Amino acid sequence: MYRGASVGVVIPAYNEEGFVGDVIREMPTYVDRIYAIDDRSTDGTGAEIREAAREDAIENAGRGDEVGKRLAADGGASALATRATVGDAIGRVVPIEHRENRGAGGAIKTGYLAALADGVDATVTVDADGQMDLSRMQRLLDPIVAGDAEYAKGNRLLSREYRAAMPRFRLVGNATLTFLTKIASGYWKTMDPQNGYTAISHDALAAIDVPALYEYYGYCNDLLVKLNVHGMRVADVAMPAVYGEEESSITYSRYVPKVSLLLLRDFLWRLRTKYLVLDCHPLAFLYLFGAVTVATAVLGAGTSLGSALSSGGVPAVRVATSLLLLVAGIGFLLLAMVFDMAESEPLETQVQ
Repeated sequence: MYRGASVGVVIPAYNEEGFVGDVIREMPTYVDRIYAIDDRSTDGTGAEIREAAREDAIENAGRGDEVGKRLAADGGASALATRATVGDAIGRVVPIEHRENRGAGGAIKTGYLAALADGVDATVTVDADGQMDLSRMQRLLDPIVAGDAEYAKGNRLLSREYRAAMPRFRLVGNATLTFLTKIASGYWKTMDPQNGYTAISHDALAAIDVPALYEYYGYCNDLLVKLNVHGMRVADVAMPAVYGEEESSITYSRYVPKVSLLLLRDFLWRLRTKYLVLDCHPLAFLYLFGAVTVATAVLGAGTSLGSALSSGGVPAVRVATSLLLLVAGIGFLLLAMVFDMAESEPLETQVQ
């Protein structure tokens, strides 16, 4: 328990032999339950999880017993049964094996389903590669247990020192996806959306549709969009990352375009759901009108360019009209963003 709240930790693991065992053994003593998800690894990850669990059970005898009784009673919730095999708890560790490889997002989803079945108050996600400083977990839990936020996430971009420690190629990709996620999610102050060090309350998990969460690496971006639609408060917590011998499995040439398309779909879904279905807010129409106006201006500019290439000249009025439409469209989009920022501002906090 941490400050009167039960704590579960989800550890997604795919071919993390040599790393995941240390993560389990170093888990803080206040953690009640550890959901270690073996995502169909081809190495000794599963065996290492069970061995580390046995060692942890000796060191933390009795931890997680009360939480574990609920999950063991139903053999894992029905949503879990279709995707994974839930092993018997070894102390506070629940070994979970996927029936097929589902990726990082799929493993997080499985862990969230287990946490919901257990009814833990706060669920933390920790990578199995040892990049996350477990001694700082309390910084993520504090906003949750204090009732200041329903979701807390690490942010490696708040501090200049932390940014300097991030490899250059990761920093550029992260900055790009940060900007796109701000637009898609509505959390305009929140940065470093790819950070997998997070904590979420039971109420937030119960409110969102966990089985419908995206399962590729963009799961964290998709989750932010869902949280915003449900009016959940988010705390952005300054947090360093530890880069060691592990290798990233992300192929950025495919990762960024794929997640960008996801964010576009999520953005349109958020506007429709939050500002048209659940409410009627003018910013949805401003976004629409601005997008149509900019598209019309670009189309007009393209037509003018084609005419110039074929006839050697373009009427000045056509050029002026396209330019005027472009400026007006951008103005409408910026105004919509200002409204969007104002709507979500009470939902965001930053913790240095």
